Amino acid sequence: MKGEASGKIVRVLRMPVSWRIFHWANFVAVFAAVITGIYIARPYYQAMIAEPAVRKFVMGWNRAIHLYAAITVDVLCVISFYLYFLSRFERPVRKLLPTKEHRREFFEVLANFFTFNRRKRFNSAELDSFNAAWFTLLHLLLLFQLFTGLQLYVYSLESGLSAVGGWWPWLMHTATDWTYWAFGGRMGVRWVHHFTMYLLLAWIAFHVYYEIWRTVYWREGDIAIAFGGEKIARRQPGPATQ
Repeated sequence: MKGEASGKIVRVLRMPVSWRIFHWANFVAVFAAVITGIYIARPYYQAMIAEPAVRKFVMGWNRAIHLYAAITVDVLCVISFYLYFLSRFERPVRKLLPTKEHRREFFEVLANFFTFNRRKRFNSAELDSFNAAWFTLLHLLLLFQLFTGLQLYVYSLESGLSAVGGWWPWLMHTATDWTYWAFGGRMGVRWVHHFTMYLLLAWIAFHVYYEIWRTVYWREGDIAIAFGGEKIARRQPGPATQ
């Protein structure tokens, strides 16, 4: 347990500065991608602009912001993948190993949630198996968005050429054409890409709710982790809290 003890209460470092930067950069990028993605799917504010929309390049700016936001998310996913396995602070992949202890902890976290903290038999001062799996689901959804989004993007490069050469469209087709066949054409890819956005919004909604829930029921300041990196926890004699 990292932190300075004060009696039975300890300050625990749960998120170093670099992780907090990645966390908020990811939030801003996803937010930008969602707002611009909704507009790309259904332009909803062109009519409110005095001049013709084509003169303001409204769709062009939305597509550009969407692309750059998506690239940011993709880079952060690569960084997260690296940290999952090689972080010097904490390696979440260890919590994903299906050991008996991790399976028990996973269901204990669920029991704690559904009993409104009446039952708590795991160490809340460290990453638990449920949160490790929950964040892994987030990155899998983002990875899926990468493939479907790039398939829609490469459609505009039908000539096989791009500003950086022919290798870029070729790479995009090689990596993403499977989505075209898997979902029955480009319209199917577009629908799945749009639907996955709502799954991501549902993930974010539960994540925010659960952090508030833990802060209220555990009284350990979990919501402060994303801002200051630390929370408080009660030091226990054993690995589980009875």
